[in-house]
Amino acid sequence: MTEVPDENGKGKRKPAGAAVLQESVTSAILRAAFAELAETGYARMSMDAVAKRARVGKAAIYRRWTSKQDMVVALSAQVGVPLAEIADTGSLRGDLLAYLRATSKLLRHPLASQIVPDLLAEGAREPVLAQVFADVVERPRRERATELLQRAVERGELPPDMDTDLALDLLFGPLYWRLMVSRERMPPGYVDRLADTLLAALVALPSVAAHA
Repeated sequence: MTEVPDENGKGKRKPAGAAVLQESVTSAILRAAFAELAETGYARMSMDAVAKRARVGKAAIYRRWTSKQDMVVALSAQVGVPLAEIADTGSLRGDLLAYLRATSKLLRHPLASQIVPDLLAEGAREPVLAQVFADVVERPRRERATELLQRAVERGELPPDMDTDLALDLLFGPLYWRLMVSRERMPPGYVDRLADTLLAALVALPSVAAHA
């Protein structure tokens, strides 16, 4: 057994060569990176600034991620987690309400509301970053929303030949525009009214065959 320093510089008894990656330090770095990204934006964000905000050495960051881009990949995955699962409430309207409430909660988060638009803008200049965002946020969100629609098809609430791509755009578009683009507050009852509107729109959607 060899005594090696942990990430706070204190000695610990660990097997020789063992990596000492404390989860508490990882969490502190991620919180700092979220705050730094929201405050300065991706272009101006630096590993030095994140390390200073997290009160760790820069080496602690590089033991986890080899670049700023890699660290942002981890952050993007964190943003996508809240929508990983959408509740099965037993009805399409109930599922829509659960989806809209989870989405609005995510988009109204003080950090996410700054980070998501910035990453989308940076993606126009950095194709790799755009692909990362699509892989860890956009694609999982659409996959879970597709499951929501498929449950409605299985219940007979929606036709099996519905235009799924158009339906998915309808589900996310209104909230994203209101909260991320126009940045307007949601008045009382807005989510319920939006769920009813989306329900009517989904039922009325033309089938894929109608566009063939």
